[in-house]
Amino acid sequence: MSGIFGVVSKKDCLEDLFYGTDYHSHLGAQFAGLAVQADNLVRKIHDIRGSQFKTKFYEDYQKMQGNKGLGVISAKDEQPIVINSRFGPFAIVTNGFIDNADKLAQGLYEQGYSFSEITDGKVNLTELVAKLIIQGKSLIGGIEQMFEKIEGSCSLLLMNAEGIYIARDRLGYSPLIIGEREGVFSVTTETTAFSNLGFKTIKETQPGEIILLSETGIKALRKAEACNQICSFLWIYTGFPASSYEGINVEAVREKCGRCLAKRDHLEADMAAGIPDSGTTHAIGYAMEAKIPFRRPLVKYTPGFDRSYIPASQQRRDLVARMKLLPIPEIIKGKRIVFCDDSIVRGTQLKNYTIQKLRECGIKEIHFRIACPPLMFPCKFNFSTRNINELAARRAIKALEGKDIEDVSAYINEDSPKHKRMVQWITEDLGVATLKYQKLEDMVNAIGLPKENLCVYCWTGNYPNKNGEKTCTKKVSIARQKNTVGSSV
Repeated sequence: MSGIFGVVSKKDCLEDLFYGTDYHSHLGAQFAGLAVQADNLVRKIHDIRGSQFKTKFYEDYQKMQGNKGLGVISAKDEQPIVINSRFGPFAIVTNGFIDNADKLAQGLYEQGYSFSEITDGKVNLTELVAKLIIQGKSLIGGIEQMFEKIEGSCSLLLMNAEGIYIARDRLGYSPLIIGEREGVFSVTTETTAFSNLGFKTIKETQPGEIILLSETGIKALRKAEACNQICSFLWIYTGFPASSYEGINVEAVREKCGRCLAKRDHLEADMAAGIPDSGTTHAIGYAMEAKIPFRRPLVKYTPGFDRSYIPASQQRRDLVARMKLLPIPEIIKGKRIVFCDDSIVRGTQLKNYTIQKLRECGIKEIHFRIACPPLMFPCKFNFSTRNINELAARRAIKALEGKDIEDVSAYINEDSPKHKRMVQWITEDLGVATLKYQKLEDMVNAIGLPKENLCVYCWTGNYPNKNGEKTCTKKVSIARQKNTVGSSV
């Protein structure tokens, strides 16, 4: 997931832009960029792998000037993209995932379009979005046309001399929230960016809605869609603890998730602990409900490490997993510990690094409690796992069935014997004493929104189409999902 931020002021906006963008650094970055509008558009992009946003952009921030600006912490491609079009010059940043990107790019090639940003033979997806938009009769019409053509999701900020156009994806998968401070307006993926800069939330942009943010305020340009299915994983894992979406705080939801896990448990343990960072609050909630101590047998060395499921290569994921967590033997040795984590994606780092470290420290019993159900489908709306065979639950199913199967509904059913056998297989594969996953109903209740307003595709295979009608994809072709090698917007 990328983090995008924009600000419009009657004065210079660079301090707000610099720090507002930096408050998205937790999203696990490869590239970052700033664009500002003064007399002309000025853009800066840096590779921030192994570094920090503030370090890379501090000198740029000191030199750039403008009263409008865009910032992005990008999960994959270089952003912002600056383009000169028949609508005039504009800068654009995006957040999301386009499943049919190759097909759309090929269509543009056949029309005579070219792309300047190519990495490993793939087009830059933000540039693709820009090229789709300029095919419209107007900027607004182009954004609407882009929404119709893409499969997946795309929220964007587009800046020109008029202001910043805000467009939230039609499914409402990723948030865009507008804030105001004494006549200065901003828009953000994460409300974390608002607090210390003095902004107050004044509007949650709705799915499909298009808004123009200018020095004079907010102007609605397109009405919202009926469908709203925001990503559940924002609260479980992706979001920063201080952020809120739909008015619901991340930290509070994670604490409730931990409590729900403990309510359904009858485990005797010496302490509860979280896998840092996102698992920490799940464990706090578990400890509060179970009335056992919360302690930190594992600590994260620095926030500068990527999230271990995000890097594209297995080698990089393994390196991050090995380096970022440090065990504390004095707390671990001889103890029965229940560890809470947000999810099990592949399970390889957990098995090969975290659990191995715990054993080397002399732990007595390892118990895992996971804040969401087993992940069954690669995300269709953002950049995360792309291959279905990477998922721990799918490896378990293949081992139990002796082959890939298309209909996994029996394994999704939390009360079925097949689901229980799948969880037991993962338990044995990890080599832990016990493993329990959160029930979908408990996770939804912890978030506090109606289930129909949450995207739960990665657990159930159910997702809405563009008209807001629910469709089931539990029987999506295994061959098709094996070959899914997506790109992020």
